[in-house]
Amino acid sequence: QVQLVESGGGLVQTGASLTLSCTASGRSFSSYYMGWFRHAPGKGREFVATMFWNTGTTYYAGSVKGRFTISRDNTNNTVYLQMNSLKPEDTALYYCAAKSRGIYVGDSREYDYWGQGTQVTVSS
Repeated sequence: QVQLVESGGGLVQTGASLTLSCTASGRSFSSYYMGWFRHAPGKGREFVATMFWNTGTTYYAGSVKGRFTISRDNTNNTVYLQMNSLKPEDTALYYCAAKSRGIYVGDSREYDYWGQGTQVTVSS
C-alpha cells in the first residue's frame, strides 16, 4: 500500500535551518503532486509547498517563499523541504502529502495520501 514517511523534524533556534524528508512507496508518483502542509496548535492545516513530480514545477505559500525549498530525489522516491531562516511561527507538525487530481495545489482536501507528520519547533 501507499506509504509516506517523514523525518527530519526537531527543535531549533530562530534563524536556523532544517531539512525534512518524505520517502514515498507503494506506487509510482510520477504524475502526482507531492506537497508539504503544516498544522500548528489552534490553527487549521496550512499549505506550505508542493511539487509536480514529473516536471519539478513548484508552488509555495507566501509565508515561506524565499525561505523554504521543495525538491525531489527520483532515485530514492524522496521529497525534501529545505527550511532556512526559521521563525517561531514556523512551529508546527509538518505533513507530507500526495495527490493526483484536482486543480487547487494548496487545498488539503485534494490530497489522497498523508504521512504521519514530523514536529518542527522553533524557539525564540
